[in-house]
Amino acid sequence: MNEQAADRCHDYSSELIESAREVIEIESQAIKALGKAIDSSFADACHLLLECTGKCVVVGIGKSGHIGGKIAATLASTGTPAFFVHPAEASHGDLGMITRNDVVLAVSYSGETREITMLFPLLKRLGVPIIAMTGHPESAMAHHSNVHLNISVEKEACPLGLAPTSSTTTALVMGDALAVALLRCRGFTQHDFAMSHPGGTLGRRLLLRLEDIMRTGEAIPRVSIGTKLSEALIEISGKGLGMTTVVDDADRLLGMFTDGDLRRAIDRGVDIHQTLIGSLMTVDCKTADPDMLAAEALRMMEDHQINAIAILHQQNRICGALNMHDLLRTGVL
Repeated sequence: MNEQAADRCHDYSSELIESAREVIEIESQAIKALGKAIDSSFADACHLLLECTGKCVVVGIGKSGHIGGKIAATLASTGTPAFFVHPAEASHGDLGMITRNDVVLAVSYSGETREITMLFPLLKRLGVPIIAMTGHPESAMAHHSNVHLNISVEKEACPLGLAPTSSTTTALVMGDALAVALLRCRGFTQHDFAMSHPGGTLGRRLLLRLEDIMRTGEAIPRVSIGTKLSEALIEISGKGLGMTTVVDDADRLLGMFTDGDLRRAIDRGVDIHQTLIGSLMTVDCKTADPDMLAAEALRMMEDHQINAIAILHQQNRICGALNMHDLLRTGVL
């Protein structure tokens, strides 16, 4: 940007800020009006989608197509199987992706988009229910659909009244309203959401369990109750968890000895070559189950200010161990 252009931008800063606020206010008012206009048609649309044994096929073109793609993605991730089909492509073969068991959600503010209206006779012949989302209740799409969702706006935020702004916002909000209403009706849970988002942070928080990340076998630091402190320190150092478990001959947990226990022992002046670990270990220590969520274990460790835990299965036998760093590496925060 040259110096003259930079000066102009600086001079217009207040106007730019005011313009942004005006756009936000116009679109906010459009959303408020949309909320007041919700009626039984919305419930009818939800019933069609709840009764659908196939998928919700969203169609739209131009800006409405972009919004339609987002609506399809939101529906699919919240328990309503859905995908987006470009109406022009549908006329050249992709119509075969739509079956009699599906419901079509057609998005067009004008309600007269030719690429969409020309699909209606074919969809009718298939017996596919159609939900039209338009800003004109008297449009062809509204008239020929099974359910019409009115997303009309008083005015676009674009000062020219040309660029879809308020109208695309109301379409997006209506799509979100559908997805959330259906989510609630289906009893869709956090676990269900995580199953469709396994690569995301929420998926890791809700799906990752300790058995997936715990250290097992020889990687578990363990000593017997008669082990000298000096020998236990070698085990702690070698396994790198900042602690060691103390077990009996059947691998049942008797206690734990941590770096914190070591500092307290040194303060008391114990002889590391003669003192047995059994006299220094913490007996009432926090443990976990291998089926525990990693996020739950992290919260427990933070609450109790501990850096490592032993993981037990039946009869108090140790099956794993991990420390705070193991949990943090999973990205469950």
